[in-house]
Amino acid sequence: MSDNHEITIKLVDGMHFEGKAYPPEESPDIHMDATGTVGGQGEGARPQSLMLVSLAGCTGMDVVSILRKKRQDVTGFEVTVRAEKADEHPKVYTHIWVTYTVTGHDIDPAAVERSIELSMEKYCPVAGMLKQIVPIETDYEIIPD
Repeated sequence: MSDNHEITIKLVDGMHFEGKAYPPEESPDIHMDATGTVGGQGEGARPQSLMLVSLAGCTGMDVVSILRKKRQDVTGFEVTVRAEKADEHPKVYTHIWVTYTVTGHDIDPAAVERSIELSMEKYCPVAGMLKQIVPIETDYEIIPD
């Protein structure tokens, strides 16, 4: 049996759209808007940027979960995603870099590396889709707490 997802967006005003994520009854509204040069009012994120947010959230949840299973004492965690865009329309992402910052007590670098590898190669469906069309590089930093 497949696990299907469905979302709906609706126009609010100008270029401001409101969407519901999956499952809608458990998710807050997601607001998207365009820049002012094309009728937007800055009332939400740009749709293309939300792809990077999805990547960060997906892999971030994986890595934290795996590190906890490895009994790593993580006290803080951050994912930064940076992307390069093509100059010509449709201005797709041409390269993505993901940086993980792990804060904690006696964090094992090998555990962080393996957690990132498992997320990017096995568990994160967003990374699985994106890496088929754009190179994704990862690195990490450990900050002792």
